[in-house]
Amino acid sequence: MGIMSRARLTVSGRVQGVFYRQTTREKARALGLSGWVMNMPDGTVEAEACGPRERIEELIAWCKQGPPSATVSDVRVEWIDDVDAAPSGRFEIK
Repeated sequence: MGIMSRARLTVSGRVQGVFYRQTTREKARALGLSGWVMNMPDGTVEAEACGPRERIEELIAWCKQGPPSATVSDVRVEWIDDVDAAPSGRFEIK
């Protein structure tokens, strides 16, 4: 496994009401990542993932497509240096 990393994702497009959070949680758990995903008031979905960088990059690639009923227009990624304060445990929906 690679070095532990942490990233915050903001996903834009038709991403609410299309099972985006649920399927993101399933994908993240399958990749062994910890963190969370939540709907934002502006219609975007935000997620934070912690784990090996290559696994986070796999999640980012998946987020650019999302579930079949989603239409993703953009995924912004912010890599966070403070891995010590990263979410631990499972990947959850907030």
